[in-house]
Order: sequence, then C-alpha cells, then structure tokens
Amino acid sequence: MTGESGDAQATAPAGHTIALVDDDRNILTSVSIALQAEGFTTRVYSDGETALKALLENPPDLAIFDIKMPRMDGIELLQRVRAHSALPVIFLTSKDDEADEAQGFATGADDYIAKPFSQQLLMARIHAVLRRSAMRAAPLPEIGEPVSEDKVLARGRLSMDRDRHDVTWDGQPVSLTVTEFLILEALASRPGVIKSRNQLMDAAYPDDVFVDDRTVDSHIKRMRRKFRAVDSTFSAIETLYGAGYSFTDG
Repeated sequence: MTGESGDAQATAPAGHTIALVDDDRNILTSVSIALQAEGFTTRVYSDGETALKALLENPPDLAIFDIKMPRMDGIELLQRVRAHSALPVIFLTSKDDEADEAQGFATGADDYIAKPFSQQLLMARIHAVLRRSAMRAAPLPEIGEPVSEDKVLARGRLSMDRDRHDVTWDGQPVSLTVTEFLILEALASRPGVIKSRNQLMDAAYPDDVFVDDRTVDSHIKRMRRKFRAVDSTFSAIETLYGAGYSFTDG
C-alpha cells in the first residue's frame, strides 16, 4: 500500500467502499487484503486527522476505526464524523474496557469488535451493518400507506421495525447495534420462553461465526443499559441463571 500521510487506496471488484483507520500497519494490510477478497474497495488511513477530511469529502459506505490512535483517537474521530454524517462505523480496538464500549456506542458506533478478532467475525459484522444501512436508506412508505404487521414486532412497550432495525420503548427511540437488534428480536419473538446463549448466538451470528458465551452476556448488558437510559425501571430482559435469557412484555 502506498500514499501520503498514511492514506492509500486499493480497488477490488465493484462493491461497497470501506475505510480503515488504524495506526497498526499490520492490521491495515491484513484487513484490507481480506476485504478486497470479499469484493470491497478499501481506503486506509493511519491516523484520525488524516482520515477525517477524506471521510467527510468522499464518504465510504462504511468505516472501521481503531480507538487508540495518535493525533486523534477513534472516539473523537467518530464525534466529528457524526456532526456531519450518519456514516456506518465499526470500532475495531484492542481496548477491552466496558467504559470505552459504552462511550463508543453513545457516540454513535454501529458495532464494536475487540482485538484479537477473526476475519470471519469481522466480515459477518460488516455485512450485517451494511444490510442495516441499506434498510435505513430505503424509501419511506407513502403517507397513509399501511405498514405490514409482520415487519413490526410489538411486545407491550417495545416496538421493533424489522425493515429499518429501529427500536422504541414507550415511544422513545433506543439505538441498538445490528447484533443487539437480532438478539432482542430472538427474545421478543417468543415472550417468556427461555433462550440459551447458544440459541441467541445462532440468531445473532447466522454465518457459523464462533463467539463465546461472554459475548452474548456483554451484548445483553449493553442493551439493558441503553433501555435504562430511557426508562430506569426497565426489566423486560430477564436472566435465568444457568439457562439463558427471556423477554417479558408484562
């Protein structure tokens, strides 16, 4: 890869464009090669300041940010991007601190993957975020046009728009990542039924991507935190110790 100020571009067969922002050249190279093999066009940047101008002037379809970078970290980069754009962003970082995850999602990250990671997992998350982005960009129904009931999952105070991946609780929007949405959908589809961690992993990672039990627990914990930000009494996701989780719409 060549270019100035850590900025380079490589082109694969026609497809989405993905920007990678990371000060680790090994990560930039290996992920870029993997993405090109999947048919993506890649742009790479080794620091946040260099990336910011390019992302705003010529937005890609999705960006992957590291958090810990020189000159401008991933959190600040996302904050500046979000002031102008709804660009889908995945955090790819070696940090494994819950506070960093919370800050990243609060800033508007679409997903979060901790290093070390499998490229299979990264590809599954990328495809999922791109699908959700396409859904959000789809034309809205005409005024007065009925919305198909099978596209909206309503459970008590919860409403989930399957087409748009939009979620509300008591009418208040709750911003979930793709993975969180799929886990919640699996739970809310059958209120009161206990779903094991394996069942929830199958729902959230349909492409035979391996994740461990703690990953599901982390997603559940973040979901609860997001719902409690709009309703401090939220308790609809219940833990059944040794068995899994269930959703109650009572």
